[in-house]
Amino acid sequence: MKKPDFFALRFRDNQLEFIDQTKLPFEVEYVLTDDIERIAGAIERLEIRGAPAIGIAAAFAMALSQKKETSSEFFASSLVRLQRTRPTAVNLFWALDEMRGVFNSLNPGIDAYPVLLSKAQQILQGDVESCDAIAANGLEVFLKPSNVLTHCNTGALALGGGGTALYVIKKAYEAGLVKHVYVDETRPLLQGSRLTAFELDYYGIPFSVITDSMAAFIMKTVGIDLVITGADRIVANGDSANKIGTYNLAIASSYHNVPFYIAAPWTTIDTNSQTGDDIVIEERKQSELFTVRGNDISIPTYPARNPSFDVTPSNLIAGIITDRGLYRYPYTFV
Repeated sequence: MKKPDFFALRFRDNQLEFIDQTKLPFEVEYVLTDDIERIAGAIERLEIRGAPAIGIAAAFAMALSQKKETSSEFFASSLVRLQRTRPTAVNLFWALDEMRGVFNSLNPGIDAYPVLLSKAQQILQGDVESCDAIAANGLEVFLKPSNVLTHCNTGALALGGGGTALYVIKKAYEAGLVKHVYVDETRPLLQGSRLTAFELDYYGIPFSVITDSMAAFIMKTVGIDLVITGADRIVANGDSANKIGTYNLAIASSYHNVPFYIAAPWTTIDTNSQTGDDIVIEERKQSELFTVRGNDISIPTYPARNPSFDVTPSNLIAGIITDRGLYRYPYTFV
């Protein structure tokens, strides 16, 4: 029997319900809240993660800001609070701008909550439809039954719908176009080995977890037919920010003549930024490198760097799969 799809987040009983992804794969625990600070903290702590899911959560949070406290001052302070949560992913700021536009368009005395809630639900439904279109468009990059390599998590846990890169892989597997999936563990927070592996196992898709540093060797010895990752921000020339380690993977793919693809919704494209140099890279606390699930794996006071993202130059990207179609280098988004 086909297993039902799980969800990263949804809205029910006038509250946001989301899966606490920090507890996966050992516990599947959902949180139900209408508290703005709880949602903002969840985004910062990566209980809610994945660029589109962050944007959706922020949209519902902005609606909830008017559920109990109906002042424009509280709306503005909630907006600023959510803007501070994650600086790199463009979907967050796009969703907040959408919600601000709706709020600013309302006439005085109008109950903002149902109007904002309708907009947030529209953003969620748009994401569901976008995921379906990305998965359909992504089948074009499969020329035969393939070994695929992916990085971080880009499935249902990262979006409101079925996913981006991982959803492409899932639909390709169902079409007989995927033989095996190699999953980078994705240090330091292990989104690959914790989350992507969880999803692949759930759906019965054959996979192997590898460390990030094994990818080039697997390309050389096993043979990888294509690489597909997601993106948190794609700028006008096609340079793309994604989870740290993606740039390494793109370089290894280029050396081994493996096509490297990105799958992302149109809302991830930031045409106001011209090159990857314009992207702000989030630096997270160094303790994430030295601790796993509360257990020290090295001396936590060692000096360290912990950029959460890197930028892959557009010339290393064979194609960008969006809900509007497959784009190829050189990139022009119109």
